[in-house]
Amino acid sequence: MWYAIISEDKPGTLEARLAARPAHLERVQALADEGRILLAGPHPAIDSEDPGEAGFTGSLIVAEFNCLADAEAWAQGDPYVTAGVFSRTTVKPFRKVLP
Repeated sequence: MWYAIISEDKPGTLEARLAARPAHLERVQALADEGRILLAGPHPAIDSEDPGEAGFTGSLIVAEFNCLADAEAWAQGDPYVTAGVFSRTTVKPFRKVLP
């Protein structure tokens, strides 16, 4: 089943986010290589593809897992979590309807 992993950044964590980004992307890419990513990306803090120093307010990943517990465990192992970037992460089932 698909699960939405919705994370919110703590204010002032852009430097920590950028430092943890390679490890984060490697982990997400591993899911993508297995065909388990529907979509993934950050939420820019301003209305811009490249928010620069404004940074980001969080991230969204929609990925396939066997169950909610597996999705939650995967989310808690994210390098952004261990680096202290995220203030909160919510994981919930997602049902793709369109397209």
